[in-house]
Amino acid sequence: MTSLLDKAKGFVADKLAGVPKPEGSVTDVDLKDVNRDSVEYLAKVSVTNPYGHAIPICEIDFTFHSAGREIGKGKIPDPGSLKAKDMTVLDIPVVVPYSILFNLARDVGVDWDIDYLLEIGLTIDLPVVGNITIPITSKGEIKLPTFKDFF
Repeated sequence: MTSLLDKAKGFVADKLAGVPKPEGSVTDVDLKDVNRDSVEYLAKVSVTNPYGHAIPICEIDFTFHSAGREIGKGKIPDPGSLKAKDMTVLDIPVVVPYSILFNLARDVGVDWDIDYLLEIGLTIDLPVVGNITIPITSKGEIKLPTFKDFF
């Protein structure tokens, strides 16, 4: 009986491996807001849906790293759905407290930017299959706010 179940699992896994899945990429990370306590960045994520029907997004998990440290993280529950046979752009706000930015002073250096790694887990609900998480990763650098950004 166990052998039959293993064969069935293998058959289903092979069939699902060939099924197209939504794909995503980070298109931009920019400064959104500067206040007394923190800096807010906005990550724009483009996700393409190959299916002819909308797919609900269960949640978006994200972590924002710099200099090997986690400097921001969050979860966005029920952010909407992916448009059918189209690209959907999702906005992910990332809040970084100033206390963490000051600790990253050696990474900032003379060019006044930080190198970052943004890891996103986009959990969607596919019919029949169930919930799957699409991993999206982006590396880059973003400028820190200057005094003129406050005024």
